Amino acid sequence: MPQYRRARIEGSTFFFTVVLADRSSTLLIDQVERLRKVYRIVRERRPFETVAICILPDHIHAVWALPEGDADFSTRWSLIKSGFSRGFEEEPRSPSKITKREKGIWRRRFWEHAIRDDTDLERHVDYTHFNPVKHGHVVRVADWPYSSFHRYVERGLLQADWGGDMKEIQGKYGE
Repeated sequence: MPQYRRARIEGSTFFFTVVLADRSSTLLIDQVERLRKVYRIVRERRPFETVAICILPDHIHAVWALPEGDADFSTRWSLIKSGFSRGFEEEPRSPSKITKREKGIWRRRFWEHAIRDDTDLERHVDYTHFNPVKHGHVVRVADWPYSSFHRYVERGLLQADWGGDMKEIQGKYGE
């Protein structure tokens, strides 16, 4: 069994990708208020700063700044995932998922990246905000409602037309 090593940098900033087991699902935006409620509760109980976030139909990108002396993002994500899943019907599950009391809604693990410097932070915040365009959900970043992009615009950190309009750009980009 693989041993995953997580970065244990107290008080640091991290980029995350957290994914549903079913990549064709729209559960996260269908149940966005449920997700927001659970997220808020976890943040109140185990404080962290959400630097940037984007909720897509089947995954979440987030940049978090953890408090000084705290490196425990894994517990926070576990609480968010389990709190969101509570009350849903169970998906077909493997014996492993049954043993670990997983409902089969989320992929077991998540991707994390420790932010190295201001340039790295800017790139990951931009990636987070541009992701709905990359996946073809909208043609302009401003058109996606489930993103901290709108907070950045309100604070004057980004222009409302940041990222342009994909209808006006030729070619294909992304994965």
